[in-house]
Amino acid sequence: MKNQLIKAMQRNQMLDMMYMAKDGSVTKRRIKIIKIIGDNFQAYCFVKQAKRTFIIDNVLAVAPITYKERNVV
Repeated sequence: MKNQLIKAMQRNQMLDMMYMAKDGSVTKRRIKIIKIIGDNFQAYCFVKQAKRTFIIDNVLAVAPITYKERNVV
């Protein structure tokens, strides 16, 4: 998963991410990665409209956003 996140950051891609929070709830986030620090990464979350820090091990799935999808949002 970390390698996918690094590639997305290098390509400056937006991602849809399924993420499991500390309380066990699963959320879908649309993010753009800012930096990766060890086992965490910082990203701008378009759902919360703020910078957030995520734990890489809690990322369940990521998918890049295509240009067409980006224009819809």
